[in-house]
Amino acid sequence: MARNSIKSQISLTDEERDLFIKDIQYYFQTERDENLGDLGAGFILDFFLEKIAPTLYNHALDDAKHWLTSRLEELDYAYDELKK
Repeated sequence: MARNSIKSQISLTDEERDLFIKDIQYYFQTERDENLGDLGAGFILDFFLEKIAPTLYNHALDDAKHWLTSRLEELDYAYDELKK
């Protein structure tokens, strides 16, 4: 899947965006002793959503697929055990 099509699937609610902006500001204040405004923190959030989130999204999908596949294999085994 193309990177841009994944990006369009990742969206945040206003509440999530506000929370992440506050988290970014907190990080910069506590770890770097820098004050970061809402606009700057929003740009950093947008950068991560564009550059990093698609890869994390794909890893999460791979993890879910692996989990589901292993559950289906267990179900298949249990089904075979029930056969007489």
